[in-house]
Amino acid sequence: MTGGHTVAAFDAELARLHLIIVTMGRRVEEQFTAALEAIAERNAGKATRVIEADAEIDRLELELEALSVRLLALRQPMAKDLRDIVSALKIASNLERMGDFASSVAKRAVTLADLPVEPPVASLAWMGETVLGMIRDVVAAYDEQDAERAMAVRNRDGQVDAAYTSLFREFLTYMMEAPAQITGCTHLLFVAKSIERAGDHATNVAENICYSVQGRLPSEERTKGDFSSFAVVEKD
Repeated sequence: MTGGHTVAAFDAELARLHLIIVTMGRRVEEQFTAALEAIAERNAGKATRVIEADAEIDRLELELEALSVRLLALRQPMAKDLRDIVSALKIASNLERMGDFASSVAKRAVTLADLPVEPPVASLAWMGETVLGMIRDVVAAYDEQDAERAMAVRNRDGQVDAAYTSLFREFLTYMMEAPAQITGCTHLLFVAKSIERAGDHATNVAENICYSVQGRLPSEERTKGDFSSFAVVEKD
C-alpha cells in the first residue's frame, strides 16, 4: 500500500512538472503575441503590460526548479522519468529566456511608440508570426510528447535566420536612404534580433523534447541561415 501511495505521489509530481512547462509556454506565446501587437499598433500601454507580466514566467521557472530538485533528491528517478525531469529543467530555462525576449520587444515598443518610424516592416511581421507559430507548436509538441512535431519546429529555424539576414540588409539600406529614420530602424533591428533569438530557444526546446521522448538528441546538424555578421550594403 505504501508503495502504491509513493508511485501515485510521484506520478502526480511529474504531472505537475508537465503542467508548469505547458503553462509557461502558453504564457510566453501570449507575451510574444502582445509584444508584436504593441509594435504594430504603436501601443505603449500594451507593451508596458507585457513587461510587467514577465515576472509570472520567472516565478513559474523557480517553481519548476524547486520541484525538479525535490524529485531528483527524494525520488531518484531513472530512465524516462529522469529524462523528463532533466529536459523540463532545460526547457524551462529556454522558455524563461523567450519571455525575456518578449519583454525586450515590448521595451522597444514603448520607445518606438513616440518615434516617426516608417520603414518597410513586412519581413519583420513575417518573422514574428513564424516564431509565434514555432512557440505554439513546440508547446503543443511538449504537451503531446510528439517528437515529430518538435522536429518540424526545429527545421523552421533556418528560415527565421535567413529572414533576419535579409531584414538586416533591408534596414541598413533604408537607413542609408533615409537618415532621419536611423534611430527608429535601429530599435527595430533590436526587435528583429530578439525575435530571431526566441526562435533559437524554441528550437532548443524542440531538441529537448526529442531527447525526452526518444532518449537522444537529433543527430543531424541544425540548419543555420543567419549571416548578418557578414552583411555589407554598398551605396549606389
